[in-house]
Amino acid sequence: MDDAGPRACPIAGTLDLVGERWSLLVLREVFLGVRRFADIRANTGAPRDVLTKRLRSLESAGILERRPYQDRPPRFEYNLTHAGRDLEPVLIGLREWGLRHLADPPPTPRFRHTCGADVETRVVCAACGEPLEGSGLVTVHEEAGIATG
Repeated sequence: MDDAGPRACPIAGTLDLVGERWSLLVLREVFLGVRRFADIRANTGAPRDVLTKRLRSLESAGILERRPYQDRPPRFEYNLTHAGRDLEPVLIGLREWGLRHLADPPPTPRFRHTCGADVETRVVCAACGEPLEGSGLVTVHEEAGIATG
């Protein structure tokens, strides 16, 4: 590592917001339609204080929004914001990776499009739409004008 310190990048910034285990499990639950604290806690096994902190953190980051569903006592449900919905492909990709690479992955809900077909993640070229295959990736370091790959 040079004197400039660790390389800042959008991946590191995103992990600062959602890279902790409980945060990802909370997002999984809300993505699957689980909205209430007690249900999220039951499905994740998160300790109450940890879950409270993660929900507040995701809310302050603009990933979740809290909406009241009961006045007395006050109760809230959690919903994905637009930024939170933008994380759906990441969660689907993590699920796919786990199914392919973990020994005996537990059964999990499948994600389907409204047409009935399973959903999968794909990385494609922004210009031509071709899927990324093996060596088709070139990394460009903008700050130095260097390409690797």
